[in-house]
Amino acid sequence: MVKKIKQQWFLVSLVLVFAGVILDSTGTLAKAGQYIKAHHGSDIVIFIIFIISGLIIDVEEIKTGIKDIPSTFIALLTIIIISPLVAGALSLLPLEKGVIIGLFIVAVMPTTLSSGIVMTGKAGGNMVHALFITVFSNIISVFTIPIFLSWLLSFFFENQVVEINQVAIMQRLIMLVMLPLVIGMTTKKFFFKIKNSLKAKMQILNQMFIIGIVFMAASGAVDMFGNNFQEIALIVLLVTIFHIILLFVSFSGSKLMKIGKGRYESVIFMGSQKTLALAVILQLTYFSEYGIALIVCVVHHFIHLVIDGYLCVKIKNLKG
Repeated sequence: MVKKIKQQWFLVSLVLVFAGVILDSTGTLAKAGQYIKAHHGSDIVIFIIFIISGLIIDVEEIKTGIKDIPSTFIALLTIIIISPLVAGALSLLPLEKGVIIGLFIVAVMPTTLSSGIVMTGKAGGNMVHALFITVFSNIISVFTIPIFLSWLLSFFFENQVVEINQVAIMQRLIMLVMLPLVIGMTTKKFFFKIKNSLKAKMQILNQMFIIGIVFMAASGAVDMFGNNFQEIALIVLLVTIFHIILLFVSFSGSKLMKIGKGRYESVIFMGSQKTLALAVILQLTYFSEYGIALIVCVVHHFIHLVIDGYLCVKIKNLKG
């Protein structure tokens, strides 16, 4: 039991942070999180997260991932195009506005920065290609997120005012994502090499920072949570369906393009997983009044880790 908790410390920590903020009757934790957020704490932490991410990424290995064009095409198609379309279709269900916004935020996200690569490797797939998809999707997301998020919001809330400044979002993503990512990658390439043992520690540090981001986000939306247990159960079902559809699309696309074992793993995991840190940035910045949207982002992260953690073991055991 203790070993299991240690292995899943990140998920356990997210649960404890949420529970601590919500169940703190004194409001002390929420006030602390709100204070840190008000003093640019979230921006500073996010900037550091992506500097560390840039330091972890092996720029040289990415070059080999570019060669697998069919796999890259299917993965990026799922991440950038299919995902928002699936979210749009699911938003036709009778859902609360905040839940839909949360789903839209998740849908326009690039792939996760760490877990997808690890799971690709555990499943026997090409981790180099998974790394390439991670870097490429996170860089181009600076330009795709404003476009697709604006489209989803304007199309499905055409009778309601949902203002979103595409240029402002793009500028913010450039400053908080692309700039620190480039700084990290450049620093690693020209100044020093990072050993694998240090990479592992830096990844843990990144996860700790992400927990801090979630703490600040939860603190700012604590009044929105209430006792919406039935709605949270609905969110679990919704994001599970969303993730399974993306997995199905990724797998079907791989079969259609005749991408075999050893190559399709990176498509499946990178095409369906979504980064949490960037999702929280948007929720904090533009939709902080919709606390339930934060729950959607975090619950989806839980769900895709659980489902894909099981799936990568099953794929590894497949023959041929």
